[in-house]
Formats: sequence, structure tokens, C-alpha cells
Amino acid sequence: MDDVALITELAPVAESLVERHLSRAQEWFPHALVPWGRGQDFEPDYEWDPAESGIEDPAVRSALFVNLLTEDNLPHYFETIYNLYGRDSGWGEWSMRWCAEEGRHAIVIRDYLTVTRAVDPVALERGRMSQISQGMVPRPQTVVDGLVYVTLQELATRISHSNTGKLITDPVGTKIMKRVAADEQLHYNFYRDMTSAALEVDASTVILALERQVRDFEMPGVGIPDFATHASAIAKAEIYDFLIHHDEILQPVVIDHWKADKVEGLTAEAEAARERLMRQIDRVGRIGRRLRDRAASEPTPALT
Repeated sequence: MDDVALITELAPVAESLVERHLSRAQEWFPHALVPWGRGQDFEPDYEWDPAESGIEDPAVRSALFVNLLTEDNLPHYFETIYNLYGRDSGWGEWSMRWCAEEGRHAIVIRDYLTVTRAVDPVALERGRMSQISQGMVPRPQTVVDGLVYVTLQELATRISHSNTGKLITDPVGTKIMKRVAADEQLHYNFYRDMTSAALEVDASTVILALERQVRDFEMPGVGIPDFATHASAIAKAEIYDFLIHHDEILQPVVIDHWKADKVEGLTAEAEAARERLMRQIDRVGRIGRRLRDRAASEPTPALT
């Protein structure tokens, strides 16, 4: 089934899932969560000092830096999903609602980091300019590839936000990241269930997309300045790493929820892709365990 036919076939599902999302989404306001009373002016000659951060662990600061710049890249994510799904019916309604909610995440995290001086504001702004100017985001080529990728990515983002919040010693920061993570969970639910519906319509196409997206998966932070160094610190702090990717995303979603290993009626091409998919998931788990063991014995990457 081609993209146009699939979008048309799944339009009623998209409309139903948008209605479900709106019934579950909670209204909240960034300004009500930010501790404005802790803020002060930035003088012209101001230079950030890690000692004033209030967050002692550089890995947590790295996670906040990466999490915010990921949210900041929203214009390019929106362009991608809008081009994939179009503006009609529930698809378009979802894309615009999703954009509005994701924009709120960037607002609240940025305001919190600026008021509390948790990270270097100059480095943060330079990172934002670099990230958005490059426009580097994953660009799935089909509707199904997009659904699969964004399902995995939204859950990964929720886990990253949640784990970051748990390591912030400031209760306000923890509350903000928990609030953002709750939205990401609802976004994940939408994409996960859209993919489930696609499986019922064209299982072979979905399995082929699953194999591609699991094999080539990248977090949307790729393109952020010094991303590799930040990602290494984030992994060492067990905020997000290969083992989490396997144990909390691939296994529970691809195998337990979508039951990719049990789908019937596949084409020969999709059967071969499923075999590769299962091997790749197993491989990610083995690599994740090995890297977790290695990280425990290595020094933390140098960060400020």
C-alpha cells in the first residue's frame, strides 16, 4: 500500500486517537512552573561559572543541554511530519497539536535553565543557533517509516527527560522534567497505536520499516555541538544508553506490544526483514550490556 492509500485508510484512526489524546492531555503553563524569584539580571560582562549551577553532576547538565536543544529543533521536526502526513483530517490536526505541545517543552526548560543558571546560557544559545541553522533531523522516507521512527523516538525522549529529572537535586527541576515527560508519553501512545493500526492494514510494509528504523535509529540530538561527548556522559550516568534502548524500548514495544516476532501473513521479503530485525534487537542488547560494563570502569568524559 502506498503512502496516499495508507494515509486515507488510517485517517479515521488518526481522528480517533487525536480525540483520545485531547481527552487525556492536561492543560499546564510554563510560567507557573519556573522559579522566577531565583532569577537575576545578566550583566554585560557575565561569565558562567559551573559552581553557580546548583547541579553538581556534569552529565545531568549535559542531559539538560541536549534535551533542550532537541526540543528547540522543533521547526525541522514539524516540517518532516507535516510533509509525511499532510494537513487533512486527523493527521493534520495531530501534527499541529503535537507542534504546540512540543514548543511548550522548549519554553519551560529554557526558562528554568536561564533563571537557575543551571547551564552556560551563552553555550546554550550558540548551540541553539548551530542546531537550528543546520536543520539536521532524521527524515523517514515513508509514512510507515515515520510512524515507527517517531514511536521509538518519543519513548526515548520520555525516558531521557524522566531519568534526567530524577537526577536533578532541585525539586522544581524534577517537577518540570516530569511534566514534560508526561506529555511525551502521550505522544508516544499516539504514534505507537497508529503503528499498530498500520500493522493490521499492511503488516509486511510495517515489518520492513521496523527493520530499517531499528537498524539505523539515531536520537534526534545528532547535530548538536559536541553531541558525542554529551551522549557519552549521558550514557555513563545511565540516563540513556544502548541497554536502556533495548530493555525499555525495543523489547517492550517492538516485541511485547507490536509482537513483531509473531505477525503472520508476511511476504517473503518481510519475513527476511523480520529475521534481520530479531537479530538486530538481540545485538543491541548484547552491545548494551557490554558497553554498560565498560562504562562502569572508565572515567567520566570531561565536561563543564
